Amino acid sequence: MNVCCLDMEGVVVPEIWIAFSEASGIPELRRTTRDEPDYDKLMKWRMQILREHGLGLSAIQDVIATIDPLPGARAFLDELRSLSQVIIISDTFEQFAKPLMAKLGWPTLFCNSLEIDEDGMVAGVHMRCPESKLTTVRGLQAMGFETIATGDSYNDLAMIRASKAGFLFRSTEQIKADNPDLPAYESFDDLLAAFKAAL
Repeated sequence: MNVCCLDMEGVVVPEIWIAFSEASGIPELRRTTRDEPDYDKLMKWRMQILREHGLGLSAIQDVIATIDPLPGARAFLDELRSLSQVIIISDTFEQFAKPLMAKLGWPTLFCNSLEIDEDGMVAGVHMRCPESKLTTVRGLQAMGFETIATGDSYNDLAMIRASKAGFLFRSTEQIKADNPDLPAYESFDDLLAAFKAAL
């Protein structure tokens, strides 16, 4: 039995931090896991910038409420879910993801959570497990599932490479150049065809 494992941001929804960077006028917050492979380092840096600007969770959630899934993502997910079990495995947070999951028809999401202090500021992160994407696909495989994975960032590569088939989707030119053996797609039609072939 197969489980299709998808990254969230950049694959089915826009990058939350880029949207928040644009809304807040803080260009430094455009940096994502496409740019910084060390997620812990990236989040500490983000929390420092948020605190410097006095921006708490509610400011981020206000922006997230305006974000829609990428065009075609809902139809892609619906068709893929008709063919296979699908899990979105993301380094995002429960406090960010809920309105986006509602717009996508409530697919299964494995993600992390934020620690929020009494002032409503992001004070820390609670990662579900170390190397959450790789750990999850290995756990699924240990239960007898075969995984097929896609993502766009550095933190998706281990999950993709550990799976029986894996693809880059709308990734950066640098990541594609560094991983020339991984099929790379730009459209949901092509990505769906790749999943169908792997299933």
